Amino acid sequence: MFRLTSPLRRRGARLAAACASACLLVTALAAGPAQAYASGVRVDLRVLVFNDGSAGVGVITAQMDREGVPYDTIDLNQPGRPALTAAALSDTVSGRPRARYNGVVLPNEHALPAAELAVLATFEQTFGVRQIDAYTAPSAAVGLTTTWSGVLDGGQLGVTPAGQAAGFGYLNGILPVDDVDPGVTESYGYLATPVAGATYTALVNGTSPASGAIIGVYRTGNREELVITLAMNQYQNVAAQLGHGLLTWLTQGVHLGHWRNWLSVHVDDVFLPDARWDAERNCTTGDDCPDTPNPLADIRMTAADVTALVAWQNAQGMKLELAFNAEGSVDAGPADPLTARLLADRAQFRWLNHTYGHPYLGCVQDFSTVPWRCATNPATGAIVYASQAEIRAQFTDNVTWAQSKGIGFNRAEVVTGEHSGLRSAPQMAVDNPNLAPALAQAGITVIASDASREPAPRALGSARTVPRHPMNIYYNVATKADEVDEYNWIYTSAADGGSGICSSNPASTCIAPLDPATGFDSYIVPVETRIAYGHVVTADPRPHYVHQSNLTADRIVYPVLDAVLARYRAAFTAATPIVTPRMSEVATLQNQQAAWRAAVAARTVEAYLLNGRVTVINRGGAVAVPITVPANTQTVMLSLLGIELAGGPYGSVYGPERSGWTSLGANGQQLLRLP
Repeated sequence: MFRLTSPLRRRGARLAAACASACLLVTALAAGPAQAYASGVRVDLRVLVFNDGSAGVGVITAQMDREGVPYDTIDLNQPGRPALTAAALSDTVSGRPRARYNGVVLPNEHALPAAELAVLATFEQTFGVRQIDAYTAPSAAVGLTTTWSGVLDGGQLGVTPAGQAAGFGYLNGILPVDDVDPGVTESYGYLATPVAGATYTALVNGTSPASGAIIGVYRTGNREELVITLAMNQYQNVAAQLGHGLLTWLTQGVHLGHWRNWLSVHVDDVFLPDARWDAERNCTTGDDCPDTPNPLADIRMTAADVTALVAWQNAQGMKLELAFNAEGSVDAGPADPLTARLLADRAQFRWLNHTYGHPYLGCVQDFSTVPWRCATNPATGAIVYASQAEIRAQFTDNVTWAQSKGIGFNRAEVVTGEHSGLRSAPQMAVDNPNLAPALAQAGITVIASDASREPAPRALGSARTVPRHPMNIYYNVATKADEVDEYNWIYTSAADGGSGICSSNPASTCIAPLDPATGFDSYIVPVETRIAYGHVVTADPRPHYVHQSNLTADRIVYPVLDAVLARYRAAFTAATPIVTPRMSEVATLQNQQAAWRAAVAARTVEAYLLNGRVTVINRGGAVAVPITVPANTQTVMLSLLGIELAGGPYGSVYGPERSGWTSLGANGQQLLRLP
């Protein structure tokens, strides 16, 4: 069994003195995935990548980056690159032989000169280290012969029982191959069968349009080589779904890193009405439409929509997060049916502070020009901003109202209207200088930002931003017909009756106009599903957001979410569920990931496998270390005097593995006991 170990606090000074130089996290290993490693030798938990810039290698390095797996890179395109030597792969530490790496990634089996391949093969044979050939064609060199080759776009792959046992056990078995654009070849593959006499085990087969092995293990002696004959890149969903299994196989189930698939969905403007898209004039009533004697009515949820939301959550086993504005309830009056229903069902939802009235909290807006601009002080020319007092009141007034209604939520989190107050081009090049002090006064440490403008989190005074993905389900529509009409206006050329924005914006692509009757279900739902699903399977914890208008009338957000969840559950086992973090949990995770990346870059954390034990040593500042291990891992307390006590399972279960973040103290002066 694995036993993750740190010293016992209750043994007092005698055991504490035994941990004078380093913090140890030790895992004892019984029969399991890592038995291929040679006994009596130290194997460091770091992967060696030979990179030629090819897409296949990029699939694996992208997955290691997502999970936080340490790796070293040798650039095969570097002129005059030093030749690979045995000393670069192994040495001796404390009288024991050491493998510097626990996995090797090559573009293909011929990527190095013959002499270097021989050095590498000897290293892998000696230490039991595995190798991945990121993309190659079947040949006798990898024990295969081609049975079929061609375009696999829209086809299917099937994980074999051997594949599920060897690292892909989080998958149900059948995976579709991406086909984003029928006019473009996206994936080419070779389906294969072993040559006579070869020891080969298929882990993933192509099942459509033809059958044959496409990912499998070629074994020669004690050396194992994972051969991939599918051309894919890191941006494809099929690659992201297979990525963790590739790492698990390569590292034999033991590596530094942490993996989850995340999906949180925020519903903004709850209690408020949203303006409505005017399909006749191609503008939004009360926003950019000229005034008219008969404006279209705003969009606001009903009590029946709340009942439908509760039913949807119960059916899907997933809660949406309601970003609320109390002013919408107050303005509707004490007899408001929507407020009554939401409050009656308040325990059914997760709630999020979206400010009291949804005002713009950046600069004061001057709408005398198009587009609008920031108002300035006539005397000084300085930009006029929403004041600190005004901003703070928007936070605290919403909190006061919610507390009076028994709504529970995290007061340290907030979403400002339109993510206002944060810098936003072209009008606001900097944050409202009053925003950070107002956040601090209100005790807010996490604020939402727009991932389409700021994809990375950042500090804002004492707070941190959490970027959110906007979904292309618009705030000003409640019906499929209006969604298609606005979509056509944005994404079709002027010649086709659209705005033509898609022609002038390099980030957009023009499409043929969608059929108003069928375009939502036939085009928008599949596209939005693919985008959101791609975020999920690339381990992206950033939340998505829609608006309350999308939960009424045709309730157009549900078909997209239903499709995302259905696709996920078809691909992943029930033991590998989608995780739905709160914003504060995302902020914590992002901080941990950033600190871990810094520790990996500085090489201050050392981890290795030796005689069935994994030891993690922190020689830098305090840091949380992500660790993934097999399901039978147990924690124990271990002093350097050799005294052990069992401490229970390590981390938490996800798929067929256990994983977690383990905090280790600064400079190894503190050993942390796992719960």
